[in-house]
Amino acid sequence: MPETELSIGLRGTASLTVSAEHTAEALGSGNVPVLSTPSLVALVEQAAVNAVGNRLAAGETSVGTRIEISHLAATAIGQRVRAEARLTVVDGRRMTFHVVAYDAQEKIAEGTHDRVVIDEQRFLERVRRKSCGG
Repeated sequence: MPETELSIGLRGTASLTVSAEHTAEALGSGNVPVLSTPSLVALVEQAAVNAVGNRLAAGETSVGTRIEISHLAATAIGQRVRAEARLTVVDGRRMTFHVVAYDAQEKIAEGTHDRVVIDEQRFLERVRRKSCGG
């Protein structure tokens, strides 16, 4: 992967309209019908993927390795949520993003997310071997 392909400042976004399937109640992460933290994490990860996806070489992808997020406010079913990711650190194949999410009224989350660029086929082969017990 040419180092110039990934540069500080790359940005990506992702959005969704909160439905029952995205709620804490549905995912078992709570008992209330509001956007769950797991759904929020998936959305900010998608924003990070979108920030760099078209900058990776053929056969490469990225996987999440760490996320630290503050879920600041609840979002009700029917509301639109927008996540943004900005690439802040590139260290070889490792990347760090500043992530933030908003609903129509306010900022609902903020944090950092780390990803690593991988060779997709090698990665999947290792996973396959692991699932076969060796």
